[in-house]
Amino acid sequence: MPAPRRAPARHFAASLLATVSLLALSDGTAHAGDAAPPAAQASNEALLKKLDAMERRIKMLEGQLRQQKSAPPAAAAKRPNASAAAPAGPYAEAAAAPAAPAAPAAPTAPAAPATTAAPADTPAAPPKRGILGLADSPVVGLSIGAYGEFFFGSRQNPAAGGQWQNGFDARRFVLLPTYQITDNIIFNAEIEFEHAGSGFDNDDKLHGTAEIEQMWIDFKIVDQFNWRAPGIDLVPIGWTNQHHEPTGFYSVLRPELYNGLIPSTWKVPGTSVYGTLMDGLKYQVMVSASNEDFGDAFGLRTDAKTVPPLGTPYFPGIDGHNALGFSNPPLGDFSQLSNSVAVSGRLDFSPAFLPGFAGSVSAYYSPNITLRGAHDDMGNFLGRTSLTVLDGEFRYRVPNTGLELKGEYVQAIFGNPANLRANNDSDATDNVGRTMWGASGEIAYHVPLGTILNSAWEAVPFYRYTIENLQTGGFAGTDLNAPTGAGQLQFHNVGIAVFPSPKLVLKATYQKVIGRDPAGANSDSVLGGVGFFF
Repeated sequence: MPAPRRAPARHFAASLLATVSLLALSDGTAHAGDAAPPAAQASNEALLKKLDAMERRIKMLEGQLRQQKSAPPAAAAKRPNASAAAPAGPYAEAAAAPAAPAAPAAPTAPAAPATTAAPADTPAAPPKRGILGLADSPVVGLSIGAYGEFFFGSRQNPAAGGQWQNGFDARRFVLLPTYQITDNIIFNAEIEFEHAGSGFDNDDKLHGTAEIEQMWIDFKIVDQFNWRAPGIDLVPIGWTNQHHEPTGFYSVLRPELYNGLIPSTWKVPGTSVYGTLMDGLKYQVMVSASNEDFGDAFGLRTDAKTVPPLGTPYFPGIDGHNALGFSNPPLGDFSQLSNSVAVSGRLDFSPAFLPGFAGSVSAYYSPNITLRGAHDDMGNFLGRTSLTVLDGEFRYRVPNTGLELKGEYVQAIFGNPANLRANNDSDATDNVGRTMWGASGEIAYHVPLGTILNSAWEAVPFYRYTIENLQTGGFAGTDLNAPTGAGQLQFHNVGIAVFPSPKLVLKATYQKVIGRDPAGANSDSVLGGVGFFF
């Protein structure tokens, strides 16, 4: 590549030094063999000192100019929910900023004059790449990132009696446009294509969709208080819910607690405030549309925005097999079946006295998840029930070692489970008790592999244990009130994640699933995966 152009000041300095050197040489030749007068010697010494001072001044100015050219735009856009605002993959310390939205940058002040000169041979910083990290942005303030993952391998199919079946899934591809409207007003979005993007149903998340998963505008006010305007956002519950890019976890599949108990990605229409209370302590509080106890297709939502009329069955949004997995409120066309408003909040901490440690506690509350016209299969209308979700988690990267530890506990509490659709749908296998809960623990070790293909590779072998109980006591309703054990599961995950770069991960995972269902879980898998985030 061509050498970088030197600053005009350096050309001037070089020319001036060459001219003075020639004059001095001529003067020295004319007086060769003669002793220089004392006055001439003093004049030469003064001239050399001035030249030396001038050269230092020019170098300082060059350093300032180089710093100004290489500095990024002020108040660069952050993605408080996506992992761009937090360390990704095993290259990051767990003590870095937790999952709450990143603290805003204060309005940028003019740069202070440099007090020391930068080295004259400091290389210029590469230009900022704004489009997928590959090309400069054609629009100032615009950047586009992406993440995605592919799965392949073999797994048991419970619907086929546990038969092992091979397959491939283009699980998701997500575009991440960000636009810095001003230094303090920033637009963010996630545009997601799932399962190769070929959907054939309005509410289809299993056969391919293209959807807006996040879209909001941040108003950066002060570090302690900022506003996220109404839009599509993630409920501030759980680390992986807000940082769900594949470089942020080591298994091929997302951690089990985020496949239902926390319905990742838990997206809702909402607005929030957030900020940094003090160093190592951040918060977010959200008001949003409530989750809904409705898991069926859009075609069964009436024009009156109710569930189907009496006599027409419909699937629950909350059940003993999928937990809260299908209860997310709809995002478009005023299709919500409830006027209820939920409140959620999160507190993230990374104490300075415990380097490498970070954690969070969070909570969600909806006063009512029962819908307009909700009914059982016997022709009876269902009453109200509340939903509370509590979560606590930690991540600890032991300093000066490769050891990493993680742990998490989640609990969902229902105010009146007798009014849940799952307990009134003539299917006793999906009944729900008063609570659901789950816990997991993970141990991983980071092993540097050296430089391969001009990149520093790292391997992370790991083991994770998870236990869930989605059918605890407290059943009530028109169905048989006896748990079947189908929602009581244990998961053993062992595998390895190899990072050729912090932006890319290659994964292999064996998962053993143990259930109390008399038919068995029949859900083991051996999967490989490729994930990226840039």
